[in-house]
Amino acid sequence: MGKNKVLVTGVSGFIGSKTTQVLLDNDFEVVGIDNMNDYYDVRLKQHRLAQLQGKPGFEFVKLDIENLSKLDRLFEKHNFDSVINLAARAGVRYSMINPHVYMTTNANATLNLLELMRKYEIKKMVLASTSSLYAGQPMPFKETLPVNQPISPYAASKKAAEMMAYAYSYQYDLDISVVRFFTVYGPAGRPDMSIFRFIKWIDQGDTIELFGDGSQSRDFTYIDDIVNGVLKALKPLGFEIINLGGGNNPISINYTIEFIENYLNKKANIENKPFHKADILETWADISKAKKLLDWEPSIELDEGLTRTLDWYLNNKDWLKDIEL
Repeated sequence: MGKNKVLVTGVSGFIGSKTTQVLLDNDFEVVGIDNMNDYYDVRLKQHRLAQLQGKPGFEFVKLDIENLSKLDRLFEKHNFDSVINLAARAGVRYSMINPHVYMTTNANATLNLLELMRKYEIKKMVLASTSSLYAGQPMPFKETLPVNQPISPYAASKKAAEMMAYAYSYQYDLDISVVRFFTVYGPAGRPDMSIFRFIKWIDQGDTIELFGDGSQSRDFTYIDDIVNGVLKALKPLGFEIINLGGGNNPISINYTIEFIENYLNKKANIENKPFHKADILETWADISKAKKLLDWEPSIELDEGLTRTLDWYLNNKDWLKDIEL
């Protein structure tokens, strides 16, 4: 990895903060931007950002990628070599409640970045996308599947971002790697995601809200593996869509609950709720393309990743107890 300057959007987010940390460790310069919205508890975002502040080569700018004029001034000031767009409104269920913000952030703001890349002649983008696009498709999910029927506003907004990225790649010869993430988890993860919630609920003796019977399964992918894939996707590839997932048989939600119970030596109190029609019963990534193009495959098995996540939780329990879910 050579010395160059990268714009990372969503820098205080789960994936954005860890990506930035590894970039800085590899002698990149990083300008990180984030609007620090309160979709989930801002204290967790502040905690992640604090780990980056003061590191050589890092600059934080509080900025919303929906604000084209301010974003333009940032691009004018900095000579970026590449853009890693990890800023997004995430979460399937909340997209049913507030769909408009998903389109403005995930689709329109991605268009802002693409337009400024064209204007300032920046060729490389890594764009975060989602396995939620594969709803209703046969497993394991291959990138060639026709993901033309998204079942949530979240998935639809991500599909729109992918399509706009392709249009700009085609028209302006931009090199764009679209990476579709599969259920990312790990230390300092999002508190709206199941792993964080299950750990906190079980530890505190609170009731777990479980949508469905827990037999639904996910292709869990540890944060370090995801970041490794994002950085490998910075290489010249042309326009490509690439799965970044565990690549093994999907693991049931019930298994993760049992693992956490055994680790904490506490029993979960579970309240089953109806399965949400916007959710997917199973996800499973075909990662053969990532192996071929990026020489990438995950190295952290679920049990090891859960252990690391639980250790982090216990080491930070004093302040995590106040984090709202």
